Amino acid sequence: MQIEGQSALVTGGGSGLGAATAVALARAGARVAVLDVDAAKAAAVAEEIGGLALAADIADGAGVDAALDAAEAAHGAPRIVMNIAGIGAARRVLARDGTPTPLTDFESLVRVNLVGTYNVLRLASARIARLAPLADDERGLILMTASVAAFEGQVGQHAYAASKGGIAAMTLPLARDLAQFGIRVVTIAPGLFRTPLTDALPDAVQASLASTIPFPRRLGHAQEFAALALHAVVNTHLNGEVIRLDGALRMAAR
Repeated sequence: MQIEGQSALVTGGGSGLGAATAVALARAGARVAVLDVDAAKAAAVAEEIGGLALAADIADGAGVDAALDAAEAAHGAPRIVMNIAGIGAARRVLARDGTPTPLTDFESLVRVNLVGTYNVLRLASARIARLAPLADDERGLILMTASVAAFEGQVGQHAYAASKGGIAAMTLPLARDLAQFGIRVVTIAPGLFRTPLTDALPDAVQASLASTIPFPRRLGHAQEFAALALHAVVNTHLNGEVIRLDGALRMAAR
């Protein structure tokens, strides 16, 4: 599928990997709707690229449906859906005194990262399925975002790893499920990237993180994630796959 002229939706588009992807799509000629739980951040990116700003919690069915209504009214139903929104946290299952972590910590991560990703996919795919097919009978692409933590979660990352592991695990069955409608599903599992979160860390900590990456020995750039996301759009044979983007990183236990 060619990008130019297509309608696209980017969740988590207000910052980091999502913002870089929204910018890249707009430069490639897509009409981009930027969705973020932070309305001000979505508005700033949308203004930069001449796109549409939308605010919603990705795990809220009614909120996402309303956002998709607005995107469709402005640009047409999105054929390109970049599911990038997510949160992260680390906490051991037992504190030093043996107290178990609150269940809400686990629930909140799974709700946003896994349930929210699925919620956007289920609602967006219903709209894409109604569109006329393009070349190869393709109707659209839904990209999801996992993490290397899905495979090598570190100490304290059990909730985050579970949420991202769920995304990785459902990639192939979702691709098989949506194949009848000409909708592809691809997941990127990024490693250590420069984002507003890592930029806030001291230089020494950033250097320490970068030293764990075999090559290139630096944190990933958001534009590199965006480049792979855009390649997934144009390479129609790419489907049902989880792609690691990590510089050959394999996470240690801690």
